[in-house]
Amino acid sequence: MKSLTIYILSDSIGETAEQTVRASIAQFENLEHEIRKFSHIRSVTILHNILDEIVDMENTILFYSLVDETLLSVIKKFCDINNIASVDVLTPSIIAIERVTNLNPSTMPGALRKLDENYFKRVEAIEFAVRYDDGKDPRGLLIADLAIIGISRTSKTPLSMYLANKNYRVANIPLVPETVPPDELFQIPTKKIVGLTNSPENLNKIRKERLKSLGLPLGSSYSNLERILEEIEYAHVIMKKIGCPIIDVSNRAIEETADIILTYLKKANKAII
Repeated sequence: MKSLTIYILSDSIGETAEQTVRASIAQFENLEHEIRKFSHIRSVTILHNILDEIVDMENTILFYSLVDETLLSVIKKFCDINNIASVDVLTPSIIAIERVTNLNPSTMPGALRKLDENYFKRVEAIEFAVRYDDGKDPRGLLIADLAIIGISRTSKTPLSMYLANKNYRVANIPLVPETVPPDELFQIPTKKIVGLTNSPENLNKIRKERLKSLGLPLGSSYSNLERILEEIEYAHVIMKKIGCPIIDVSNRAIEETADIILTYLKKANKAII
């Protein structure tokens, strides 16, 4: 059985190179192999110590994802002198992008990792928005970056998801006259709360469309104008009691309302970096 030792050298944690290696190895059956990964290589001294271990190894391939030119020069010279097979995981891609765009690469170690971290934060925020949507669990208010409150059909959920895609953990709470708002709503700072409202006419139209899509009678109290006015008044009383800003979403796109909220959060020192 053929055997192979693969060294992975990276100036970050080495995930990029490791994924490439494992995807490549998967194409070969009955290949006995060992992967040795070295992460956070940021100096020539550290690099030389690792290369000294490799120099006498047989059946070895060296995969590396480095962006520092000095380190790249050392490793390329080492592989040439010692006739060691090597794969530069990043440089060809970086050069291709540079040639097409005429932009200079940042040569910043771990840049992809930072993008990955941003991605996972966004996923976490989206999961948070789903978990604490529509008052499912008021405890989410205590750990949210933002709480959105308002009556039905004021775009609470779409806004929560939109802001989640910008890494904000948002919980939203429906305000209903027959239901007392959760205690948690009054336990968090006012600057973390935003209230939404809409015009009675818009709500009447939107709610009728909603009932129609669900196959329910249009004469339901849900779309009754008098009932809507009662809900709006109730919500305004709660919002004024809290002292939070109230945004009228009438004839506003989700993006426009979101921009207003983001501007407010930044002024309140709640922007997520």
